[in-house]
Amino acid sequence: MPSRPSFIRSTSEVPEHTHVYPQSDEPMGPMRRLGKEAGLERLGVNVQRLPPGTRSSWPHAEENEEEFVYLLSGEVDAWIDGELYRMTAGDLAAFPAGTGISHCFINNGEQEAVLLVGGEARVPGSRVFYPLNPSRRQDMSPDDWWSDVPARELGGHDGLPDARRKRVPQA
Repeated sequence: MPSRPSFIRSTSEVPEHTHVYPQSDEPMGPMRRLGKEAGLERLGVNVQRLPPGTRSSWPHAEENEEEFVYLLSGEVDAWIDGELYRMTAGDLAAFPAGTGISHCFINNGEQEAVLLVGGEARVPGSRVFYPLNPSRRQDMSPDDWWSDVPARELGGHDGLPDARRKRVPQA
């Protein structure tokens, strides 16, 4: 059998990396950029592990890029505009471009979850909005911050995994 072409890749062959936002010490769930390694340029296809107590990213919304998250295994809480929605293996969350729907995925359970994260690769001129982390604006080019995002009401959840939430001692 001939060796496989470079556009056929196994997840286990792709290096895993963990993102930490500037001005933060919180590691996001480890990710493998499978699509990029297989040669995709217009689509992002990533496999992300969410160990217990981690999240996929800071809550954000994309102006010109569609995104989706498909849960391969485990359970997560989808943080959507400040509300939590339980997702289990086989569930899909889709985020059309330009809606301003802010989102991230949080593993508050005791078992690891695995996500298939995909969407359009970064579109030149596309902007991002971080509703709970306005300090992110300082780390980005002014052209990359989505300042005229459609207004959306936010629920009361702070976007943090339960394990990271700073608890105030009760008097």
